[in-house]
Amino acid sequence: MNFLEQITQRAKSNIQTIVLPESTDIRTIKATAMILEQGIANVVLIGNEVEIKKLAGDLDISKAKIVDPLNSDQLEDYANTFYEMRKAKGVTIEQARETMKNPLFYGVMMVKKGEADGMVAGAINSTANTLRPALQILKTAPGVKLVSSFFIMVVPDCEYGHNGTFVYSDCGLVENPSADELSEIAIAAAGSFKALVGAEPKVGMLSYSTYGSAKSELTEKVIQATKLAKEKAPGLALDGELQADAALVPSVGKSKAPDSAIAGEANVLVFPDLNSGNIAYKLTQRLAKAEAYGPVTQGIAKPVNDLSRGCSAEDIVGVVAITAVQAQNV
Repeated sequence: MNFLEQITQRAKSNIQTIVLPESTDIRTIKATAMILEQGIANVVLIGNEVEIKKLAGDLDISKAKIVDPLNSDQLEDYANTFYEMRKAKGVTIEQARETMKNPLFYGVMMVKKGEADGMVAGAINSTANTLRPALQILKTAPGVKLVSSFFIMVVPDCEYGHNGTFVYSDCGLVENPSADELSEIAIAAAGSFKALVGAEPKVGMLSYSTYGSAKSELTEKVIQATKLAKEKAPGLALDGELQADAALVPSVGKSKAPDSAIAGEANVLVFPDLNSGNIAYKLTQRLAKAEAYGPVTQGIAKPVNDLSRGCSAEDIVGVVAITAVQAQNV
């Protein structure tokens, strides 16, 4: 059973309700039919019921809940809630009412109000437009300073990591994190690994240096981030700064960092910036023929995940399953 099959089984074990606000896109409708047929999650579609059913045609979406913000009994309540949250930023009640007519904002407010457990969008919306409602309405989880992202990487025939499975972070959101932000990313990535992979995280703080083999502002940031992460999460198996081979390969780890508790055993790889993280995940995906699931967000109070605008209906199903399992762990 591969990673996505395992995630799907876990999603089915405790059904969550996921909002899909992009109901004008046929991929969303096809995904809804598959999700409902497989029993992965309950689905809320946002939009005009007549238009949605016309687009669906022969696809069976009869078990989906369809909500039209324009005719919703909840619109005024949602608008008032948004107004109270944003009035200090200059938002008027009229603006709040108009904002809640936007399916993305309405969907996130459903999650805020407990009417749904998570949301998945981005097939026809930018990352910024998808995540903005989540950051304004849900905000960060308790004790979390930063929203970041990660990829689950599953490398075939790989002896490293957790049976070839890794979390790579951050590969999609935070461009050039400070040492403090990098420590936050590391702690969040460890939690994501535990929640989705179900194994104990071992976090490698990556650099082009191992234990001071090189010195620069770049390596110093990772050294400082490692120190901060250990102070914030003393029970976490985490170390740095480590070169990638020292983090992954037991013989190299023993040679370069003999006193490290995780050198050669890392399954969570934390990159010092978005350049290195994004390059690394794409190289792993293409050269090692790895499965790459993400970017998945972490740090939001409740799960909201962004799709690639080139995604397939099957991709949406996979992200919904991941989002459902994240919701189980909130």
